[in-house]
Amino acid sequence: TRSEAAMTVLSGHVVVCIFGDVKSALIGLRNLVMPLRASNFHYHELKHIVFVGSLEYLRREWETLHNFPKVSILPGTPLSRADLRAVNINLCDMCVILSANQNNIDDASLQDKECILASLNIKSMQFDDSIGVLQANSQGFTPPGMDRTSPDNSPVHGLLRQPSITTGANIPIITELVNDSNVQFLDQDDDDDPDTELYLTQPFACGTAFAVSVLDSLMSATYFNDNILTLIRTLVTGGATPELEALIAEENALRGGYSTPQTLANRDRCRVAQLALYDGPFADLGDGGCYGDLFCKALKTYNMLCFGIYRLRDAHLSTPSQCTKRYVITNPPYEFELVPTDLIFCLMQFDHNAGQSRASLSHSSHSSYSSSKKSSSVHSIPSTANRPNRTKTRDSRDKQNATRMNRMGQ
Repeated sequence: TRSEAAMTVLSGHVVVCIFGDVKSALIGLRNLVMPLRASNFHYHELKHIVFVGSLEYLRREWETLHNFPKVSILPGTPLSRADLRAVNINLCDMCVILSANQNNIDDASLQDKECILASLNIKSMQFDDSIGVLQANSQGFTPPGMDRTSPDNSPVHGLLRQPSITTGANIPIITELVNDSNVQFLDQDDDDDPDTELYLTQPFACGTAFAVSVLDSLMSATYFNDNILTLIRTLVTGGATPELEALIAEENALRGGYSTPQTLANRDRCRVAQLALYDGPFADLGDGGCYGDLFCKALKTYNMLCFGIYRLRDAHLSTPSQCTKRYVITNPPYEFELVPTDLIFCLMQFDHNAGQSRASLSHSSHSSYSSSKKSSSVHSIPSTANRPNRTKTRDSRDKQNATRMNRMGQ
């Protein structure tokens, strides 16, 4: 209920606003949740997912969702500000707006009206941030006017205190659209021409709009180059196994099983991370350094492969109220200059020890930030010097699992 949700302290979570009713076609919310519950995540790294929508519709989807951990439902409507405040939407890491009613409307210009209204409603909300606690890695940089040298505000503690009014325009939102031309209604401060192609608009470049036509383009590109599908699978799930895809394709269900050394080895795969440059081992390159030097240092020292920059739109403007919108720069040249507010997209190895120690658990619960958004704190980067210990830990765990399986067989 709304009162129970308000009593639950939610922060750094994912809010999914869904429009639908008892007659709406199912859109398959399981496909949205599965990448956020990939096996190369430790349990404490999973972000809580809260669905806000019609109970009649969500009850039909619940059969494929109830086995996932940290998933909740708030019966209501995404247009209700009381429901949005109850789930602390101003403290979420991402808000996703979907609709199952788009195919029921014949007029193309009205197919996205619910999603657009919900997006504009959230952006116009005002929040009195009396607590003022924000995740450091959710922003990726120290907010203007914040003294990062203060012990109370240090990003190492995972918390930043910002006693100011937070507007809904700063909430990270991604809105699904059926009609590309409707993207012009998402940003009231955007002066894009209505005839501008979708991929040239600011909402698409900043990742706040996703159109169905993008999937058509990916399907066409995959037909001519099958490596694109492998790339997309790696970016979304870190690489799903063929066994899992075959199981879903044939049975359309997830079945439990025993954890064996072979199945546990599937967790040892790369994952997408976002690295901040304002602090940590890459801070020396964040202020005027070259992207090429960062690429080489990350690859040689931490075995991480950088492939893009997530930059603030107004990164070079020294304005008191800096815009929080970001855009992606893929494969920058070697001499590309970095700024401290940049976030770096990279592929990093699975860290077996991240879920072992209590200190790591406590820190990661505040500072872990994943993009797709799946990400990682720069303070939890595994060093190559710790690799022997990681190998020993994995070997001992594999032996324990093998012994347990033998006892069960006897």
